[in-house]
Amino acid sequence: MTETPNPNIVDADSLTGEMHPIRRIVVALGSNLGDRFASLQGGLDALADTPDVFLTDVSGVYETEAVDAPEGSGPFLNAVVLADTTLPAARLMERALAIEDAFDRERSDIRNAPRTLDVDLIVVGDRRSDEDFLRLPHPRAHERAFVLQPWFELEPDAVLPGHGPISELLEKVDTSILKRREDLVLESQ
Repeated sequence: MTETPNPNIVDADSLTGEMHPIRRIVVALGSNLGDRFASLQGGLDALADTPDVFLTDVSGVYETEAVDAPEGSGPFLNAVVLADTTLPAARLMERALAIEDAFDRERSDIRNAPRTLDVDLIVVGDRRSDEDFLRLPHPRAHERAFVLQPWFELEPDAVLPGHGPISELLEKVDTSILKRREDLVLESQ
């Protein structure tokens, strides 16, 4: 990724004196139920309101047919957000789930069921995790055009840890399913 903060640089908590490394994060937002654009904007606003998360860039909005979803699932709006943070990955995951819950995300046993808002942690610095609660980098990001294309728009030289340059990954996926929505622009605070 370009301009990834130096992992040796730390932010000291002024109250406790704890040292926290600054990490670059990549977050994917998606919605295919209700007012999809309002949900994306709300998810972006909630990320921006998260203490110790500092948004640095947001992609354009892309419309995509639902991938591997139940029949009748509507199209998604998707975007990617870049931010810097001192928060640990587990706390970021908790925040992502809380944001989804705030937008009435219903969870079911049906894989890729329609949702009001999806907040996926794609990358948290160079952190790797294979726990049920947190998988980093995101285990399917390398095969998802709706993650790779908006991320490429922001960081063409980015690398997905364990998978390689996103420019090369993008060549292996079907981008014809994506439509850039020039009429929709997310506003970062």
